[in-house]
Amino acid sequence: MKKHARTLVIALAVVGFAASVAALYVHYRLAADPSYTSFCDVSETVNCEAVLTSQYGSLFGVPVAAGGAIWSALVLLLGVFGMASASAATPAAPVTSAPGKGQPGPAKAGPHVAAAPDNRTGRVAGYIFILSTLGLAAVLYLGYASVFILRQACPLCMAMYASVIGLFIVSGGAASELSAIPGALGRDVRAVTASPLGLTLAAGLVVAAVGLVGWFPREAPVAETATAEPAAPPTETLGPDETQAFEAWLAAQPRVPLDVPGGGARVVVVKFNDYQCPACRQAYIAYKAIQQKYEAQSPGQVAFVNVDYPLESECNTGGIHSAACEAAVAVRLARARDRAAQMEEWLFDNQPGMTRETVKQALADIAQVTDFDAQYAKVLDEVRKDAQLGQKLQITGTPTFFINGVRIASTLRPAYFDAAIAWELKRAQAATP
Repeated sequence: MKKHARTLVIALAVVGFAASVAALYVHYRLAADPSYTSFCDVSETVNCEAVLTSQYGSLFGVPVAAGGAIWSALVLLLGVFGMASASAATPAAPVTSAPGKGQPGPAKAGPHVAAAPDNRTGRVAGYIFILSTLGLAAVLYLGYASVFILRQACPLCMAMYASVIGLFIVSGGAASELSAIPGALGRDVRAVTASPLGLTLAAGLVVAAVGLVGWFPREAPVAETATAEPAAPPTETLGPDETQAFEAWLAAQPRVPLDVPGGGARVVVVKFNDYQCPACRQAYIAYKAIQQKYEAQSPGQVAFVNVDYPLESECNTGGIHSAACEAAVAVRLARARDRAAQMEEWLFDNQPGMTRETVKQALADIAQVTDFDAQYAKVLDEVRKDAQLGQKLQITGTPTFFINGVRIASTLRPAYFDAAIAWELKRAQAATP
């Protein structure tokens, strides 16, 4: 492995850099364009958008992918320039001897005097190994969150994870004299700054990193848990040009007729929902204040309707959520006791550990429904009818929204979601004689 260490380091760093840049592109498009659908949104469980826009996709408003791009660029520079072979040692001239004074004789075989071995490659591999150790800790945490908390996979993120793990293994095998690195670090830094090329590359990396972090548009963080307190209204506002462009996009969209009762409301917002879906939870939290706003300002004019689309084979075509059907039934049973909102809140707050038994217990505590098992089969048939509507509409992931029949395949930023409802309400009012 040592023989090909530099080639492997460069190749793996390129993979990590490319994956991070692609993830940044997707993240930026999702933030800037409400109509954008990521090319790597393959299914409900393989979905870049759900992972990148989750609370694990950003840190202090900066995408985690930005850190991956900066980290990969640094490793790539170390691999390309730091691990390059030094000039080979030049052997000394062979020793000669003469049989007599002034008479040259044939050269005798003598030892070559070799220069001191250059250990730079192994030392730089040690630097990369240290960086990879830090990177490995990050990807283990993010990988755990993706698989066990979000239960969704981002192909671009997985490529980055593979790159970090590979670099950890390769650099660990090529590193030498790790104990000498602290003493050599200052000397190596001075050598880089003394070289015009090294100084230019280092300065370029710092400027690019600062520019990337400062330039990337900030997003409001998603709250960790839903609460019973009134939700804060969206802090983002759209400019006139953004609003006009978005309204033009809405006007150009086809409208799908939905057989969903809206109670006479002028705007009907339909959400195909799975209570065990992390993205549905994020949408619930992000849009809660908007729903409260229209319920207060335009009572009866805007209807928010949940349609059950659990990703579980017991009541739908299949999926990985083992208690999603039970959750949908529980909300319906709680609605009969006027406790649906409290039941929904509990379900979204307790997604990671949700099981049939925890759902039953929560239903008993919140709505005092103690005959869950007896009513389950009958109510489950109602959930299946909702799921069949979703199948007919070819719903491929949750949440999927329809705003007056306009399909929103991805979760809009709150400001755009609010703007869509406002435009539909204005449009409906203008059409009323």
